[in-house]
Amino acid sequence: MPELPSLSERDHAVVWHPYTQMQTAPLAVPIVRGEGSWLLAEDGTRYLDGISSWWVNLHGHAHPHIAARVSEQLRTLEHVLFAGFTHPAAVELAEQLLEILPTNQARVFYSDNGSTAVEVALKMVLQYFHNLGQPERRTFLCFRDSYHGDTFGAMAVSSRGAFTQPFWPLLFDVEFIDVPVPGREAEVLAQLDAVLQRPDVAGFIFEPLVLGTAGMVMYSPEVLTEMLRRCHQRGVLCIADEVMTGFGRTGPLFASSLLQEQPDIMCFSKGLTGGTLAMGLTTCAAPIYDAFLSDDKMRALFHGHSYTANPVACAAALASLELTRTDDCTRQRQRIEAAHAAFRQEIEALPGIRQVRHRGTILAVEYDPGEGTSYFSRLRDAFYQMALDNHIVLRPLGNVVYLLPPYCTTSEELELLYAVLLRMRDVVLNFEPAPTLPEYLHD
Repeated sequence: MPELPSLSERDHAVVWHPYTQMQTAPLAVPIVRGEGSWLLAEDGTRYLDGISSWWVNLHGHAHPHIAARVSEQLRTLEHVLFAGFTHPAAVELAEQLLEILPTNQARVFYSDNGSTAVEVALKMVLQYFHNLGQPERRTFLCFRDSYHGDTFGAMAVSSRGAFTQPFWPLLFDVEFIDVPVPGREAEVLAQLDAVLQRPDVAGFIFEPLVLGTAGMVMYSPEVLTEMLRRCHQRGVLCIADEVMTGFGRTGPLFASSLLQEQPDIMCFSKGLTGGTLAMGLTTCAAPIYDAFLSDDKMRALFHGHSYTANPVACAAALASLELTRTDDCTRQRQRIEAAHAAFRQEIEALPGIRQVRHRGTILAVEYDPGEGTSYFSRLRDAFYQMALDNHIVLRPLGNVVYLLPPYCTTSEELELLYAVLLRMRDVVLNFEPAPTLPEYLHD
């Protein structure tokens, strides 16, 4: 009797995975079930999810409250087109979000994921100025090293690098400025002022307070507040990409809540449904929405998706939001934040550590191998494998290893994560850098 192929082998025969060189990558880890902060593999191995499965899971895997609400919605209404129709879950979700978002946010536009939420925001900005008779305003301002998604508009306002290099000729031009990390605030504000002299600048898009794929690079709410103030003085619209930072990751429910000057447009996905279903949405201030109102149908926002405002996804988002707004969830986030702060004090002065960054439930350890390393380095691969060998799911960003755990992660589970981060110092202290990568990989 021939042995049946494993789930990983079956996967390898038919599936193409994201961000993966399929010829050289090991077989995918076969996960068949989730429980709280843990993922269970086909062979029974348990893996602690230290990064919320790409930053999406807020309350733990297979959460019974979300599952019950999804099940109920599936038995009521699974989907209805959202052009000319609506349904209770979409209206309720929009109402509840607008209650807790910055007070200038007035309308909700549904889409499918983080990239499309950004695409909607970019189109809102460009058509806003077009509808106002200012079509020459079409340049976007972005942070160097930023990431906003993998669709073409989102790639265009993201940093140029290895992931986008094949598409550079097709991306529209943007103006990049540096991230105002501590000690560089005045320099970056001067860069901003120089760009704002241009009459064609339409929008400034940013990841508020934390640049995720850049290595969890962090900067202060005070300098971002000042940047938004200067943009608004020049009539430039500001887009907060809260796809990663939203729903409590940075401490408050939204990173923008820490700002004194508010964005005009906000983008959400990832934790929006608690990691249950794919969904995105974009919110905007009333003046932006009003610029699309007209007897002329050509002034409408012509954008949509087949699964816009899917009722099941909306039900998952409502259930997740209900959990997020509880006192228990607030205490969970505060406990993780305090544990991260204590671990930061423990590790940041040790040999092999370049810097430790921390905000809310996000912790990033930047290791020091003696020189810079890229996302594709052997050091990154060694970190990844060490985590898996210790039954932990992490996804290092070059020489930066970060934690972004589900809020239900216990203090004991956090200690397991910290222990692996400490052991990674041994990898760093014995690391021999490989030959230099092609220059474009460092852009």
